[in-house]
Amino acid sequence: MGRPTRVSRVLSQNFLTDRGAAARLAGLAVPCPTPLLLEVGAGKGALTELLAPRCRRLLAYEIDSRLVPVLRERFSDTPHVQVVEGDFLVARPPRTPFAVAGNVPFSRTADIVDWCLRAPALTDATLLTQLEYARKRTGDYGRWTQLTVLSWPRHDWRLVGRVGRHSFRPAPRVDAGILRIGRRHTPLLGPAALHGWRHLVELGFSGVGGSLHASLCRAHPRRRVDAAFRSAGLDRRSLVGEVAPVHWLRLYEVLAP
Repeated sequence: MGRPTRVSRVLSQNFLTDRGAAARLAGLAVPCPTPLLLEVGAGKGALTELLAPRCRRLLAYEIDSRLVPVLRERFSDTPHVQVVEGDFLVARPPRTPFAVAGNVPFSRTADIVDWCLRAPALTDATLLTQLEYARKRTGDYGRWTQLTVLSWPRHDWRLVGRVGRHSFRPAPRVDAGILRIGRRHTPLLGPAALHGWRHLVELGFSGVGGSLHASLCRAHPRRRVDAAFRSAGLDRRSLVGEVAPVHWLRLYEVLAP
């Protein structure tokens, strides 16, 4: 029996060893059979094993070359599972509909989320991230980030579960959250409206003027901004981070050219 593989701090490795937590993650990631699934950071295959029966084809990406031979041996009798050695972030997104799942390296979460948001054929991504990250992105604190608001017309963000830090080896310093990003079947805004949406949201989050109301008044007449705030049910003193995406949509409906 070979020596246990040492954890790489550079790769931000925290292996999910709690089988119950892994099963819950797999069930949330693939609630019904899916044609194509990409797993980010297959590690030692604990989650891969539970994802495999739920999809017709599974591409399991692993950047740590030391783990790849063991993974390939483990799934050598599972032909629909393909272990891909390399960095998930340099992979070309499939052109056919696909989902993403994985226990992602905490240090690379933002880049992996960005990759998912940019993939045109992505249906959904279910990612095990730092709990703090998942809570911030989903409005769980009652506050919303610019990235979430910008992507809201096309993507739905949800915190669907939590996993304690002791479910990992080695145990990270913080608990994890199960973040689910779903591409909407029908976008809330059409392609022609997205440029104006981006301009409005970026202006609102710019901080210019000292408040959301003041920032929007730099590009729109005050009376229209006042009308937009009334339509959205917002106080003029509302802090930008406390404005939920649904209220941003009301602001856009009134302020759009």
